[in-house]
Amino acid sequence: MKIDHIAIYTKKLDRLKSFYEYYFGGISNTKYTNKTTGLETYFISFQDGTRLEIMTRPVLDNNSNELFHTGYIHVAFSVGSIENVNMLTQKLEEDGYPIISYPRTTGDGYYESCVLDPDGNQIEITA
Repeated sequence: MKIDHIAIYTKKLDRLKSFYEYYFGGISNTKYTNKTTGLETYFISFQDGTRLEIMTRPVLDNNSNELFHTGYIHVAFSVGSIENVNMLTQKLEEDGYPIISYPRTTGDGYYESCVLDPDGNQIEITA
């Protein structure tokens, strides 16, 4: 068994699509639009077959802006090396994205950093 995909709602669909394509090498399908419900989605595929579905609807409620809350908290991307974690974190910071935690080795042995995407979703970048 494997997780097929993870889904995120956004109010700015194309901005989020571009972010995951540019920084994480995702490849998007053609936008799906449901004319009845107003739902619009993209599936973004990554090299290992993992997919991220980003979606929008005409009316969305904002979720909690608290950094620590119940429910899903982050998506982790493995970029293959310590050097890649460092470079991608630096690039995201230079481009103005908030860094939650800078690259480091955690107590459980991961080398990682944590950043926020344009909507404030947490992304863990691991070696």
